[in-house]
Amino acid sequence: MLASLVHTIDPFALEFGNGLGVRWYGLSYAVGFLVAWLILRTLARAGRIALSTTQVADLMTYSIAGVIIGGRLGHVLFYEPQLFATFHADFPWWGLLDIHRGGMSSHGGIIGTVVAGAIFARSIGVPTLHMIDCIAFASPAGLCLGRLANWVNGELPGRPLPTTMQASAPWWSVKYPAEVLEPTFPAAALAPFEWLVDPRLPLPDAVYNAAYLNRADVLSKLEPLLTAYYPNNFIQAFTDGPLLLTAMALIWLRPRKPGMIAATFLIVYGALRLGSEQFRQPDDGVMMVGPATLPMALSLSMVAVGAALAVWATRRPAARMGGLIPQK
Repeated sequence: MLASLVHTIDPFALEFGNGLGVRWYGLSYAVGFLVAWLILRTLARAGRIALSTTQVADLMTYSIAGVIIGGRLGHVLFYEPQLFATFHADFPWWGLLDIHRGGMSSHGGIIGTVVAGAIFARSIGVPTLHMIDCIAFASPAGLCLGRLANWVNGELPGRPLPTTMQASAPWWSVKYPAEVLEPTFPAAALAPFEWLVDPRLPLPDAVYNAAYLNRADVLSKLEPLLTAYYPNNFIQAFTDGPLLLTAMALIWLRPRKPGMIAATFLIVYGALRLGSEQFRQPDDGVMMVGPATLPMALSLSMVAVGAALAVWATRRPAARMGGLIPQK
């Protein structure tokens, strides 16, 4: 029984070879959209939103495009702008299109979805702010599953636990076998593994491969040598999913003026991200905005925009819409 949760998950649910296949990352997006569709279809059938079930299905098409385009463009623009000029011999040949290798920005996805929702709202004559309210309310499942997909990919690790907690790491901490591949990992610590792993490979690679084959004899010896991190992916999956949805549901129990649910989303999501980012390891080379990382700055901007939207939506003359509880 390992003391910490060790990352040993294959990112492929089904692999065809040469790095192609069905990844858990892609499946998480598919399930997220399915849950969003079910939520909005249920509300549409109950007459709680100004969309028909057919329009909900069409909205999902727009939203998928918005999330994928916005999420990828946001990631490349905010974190890896060099991918705009990166070309290679493998499909899909352009670094910008290498979505199968990971790299989606939640902030970019939100912007893309808002733009897609606004375009769709204008095309069917539904108030734009109401459409964005619907999108916001249906989005936490996708955000939650996206964070779990980051865990599957071994992305966005948390910060290392304090030194005083490393010797006896708590059960909720997480560890990554990829640490053995880092140049700073002490080679002498791997000596006991020479008789356990494939001698044809460099020792760090052989230990890494054995760990991802879930070799219990290797993992039991390796786990105490690895650095323990905060479980950032699971923290953000909870805050961006169930906690965010609960906050919006409480606000939308009764009809609200269009824009109030979107404002709640921006304020609550931004505030929760500001808190959860304290446990996240900053990406290498990530831009700093004063003392804050770029994700923190973007989250703070969301809170500010959400507050402004809440004030504007409250004051503008508009009929209240939606509401989860039928009104008498």
